[in-house]
Amino acid sequence: MNTFKGKTVVVTGASGGIGRATAIGFGQQGASVALLARGEAGLAGAAREVEAAGGRALTIAVDTSDHHALDAAATRVERELGPVDIWVNVAFTSVFAPFDQIKPEEYQRVTEVSYLGYVYGTMIALDRMKRQGQGTIVQVGSALAYRGIPLQSAYCGAKHAIQGFNESLRCELLHDRSPIRTTMVQMPAVNTPQFSWVLSRLPNKAQPVPPIYQPEVAARGVLYAAAHPHRREYWVGGSTMGTLVANAVAPGLLDRYLARTGFKSQQRPQPRDPEQPVNLWKAADEQRDFGTHGAFDARSAERSVQLWASQHHGTILAAGGAAAAGLLTLFPMFLGKRRR
Repeated sequence: MNTFKGKTVVVTGASGGIGRATAIGFGQQGASVALLARGEAGLAGAAREVEAAGGRALTIAVDTSDHHALDAAATRVERELGPVDIWVNVAFTSVFAPFDQIKPEEYQRVTEVSYLGYVYGTMIALDRMKRQGQGTIVQVGSALAYRGIPLQSAYCGAKHAIQGFNESLRCELLHDRSPIRTTMVQMPAVNTPQFSWVLSRLPNKAQPVPPIYQPEVAARGVLYAAAHPHRREYWVGGSTMGTLVANAVAPGLLDRYLARTGFKSQQRPQPRDPEQPVNLWKAADEQRDFGTHGAFDARSAERSVQLWASQHHGTILAAGGAAAAGLLTLFPMFLGKRRR
């Protein structure tokens, strides 16, 4: 299936992790993909994989927190690939540390990249899509857009902010009866290189909170959302669903649970390497390509039943209705047997 054949797609944060897997996924369906990130080596590796998958790749080294540079990148995409049909915001950075160990300038930097980078990308995409009269914007979010966890206050704050601004924008587009769509995909813990290059002040090596999913699972969620953008958001992974439901029902209880478990669950037993790369201020993959996956392949799931279920509500409801109808048909027979 080539849903995106002939489409022009922009993916920010495309040099690794979810962004890279997403770009490759669009390439597999014949899209022309603009890969935006800071790291030249990571971008080059991602471009090779997109083209090997059957897509056309354009790499642009850009910091998404720089509005003017990002706008210039979008102009180049239009010039070399054509009008932008789909814009996917993925790029982020973070700091793993307790709140009182994060410096003001570090908090500012995380916010500029992980929140304002999405805002700027959305502004730039929306401006062009309005002139074209069509387009789709996909925000890659997280279960942490709803549920803050310890040691990631800067990242959680950015994801909460993205959730709020995207909801506001969606209401405005609906009010205007705009043909442009925006949707959000809330992600679980994913096996990405970020845990090898994030700025960390933890005593041990950082890890995603299990269960962990491969980036390709996340990418399938993004591609589905891009093809079906009428839904306000999609959830990827059973852990995302469980976290959001638990937070809606018993947020105070979840606070206490995370206070007990959240520090240990985000660290491996091995001490952190004080010389590990840090991508907060400059790209960690400028000279070295880290690839799509992180260090957790052996522990990461390659599929999600919940993701399939979230994409097939109609099928599930129809199956449930058929099962209920079958039970109702059998119910009088059961009563008849009981009466005899």
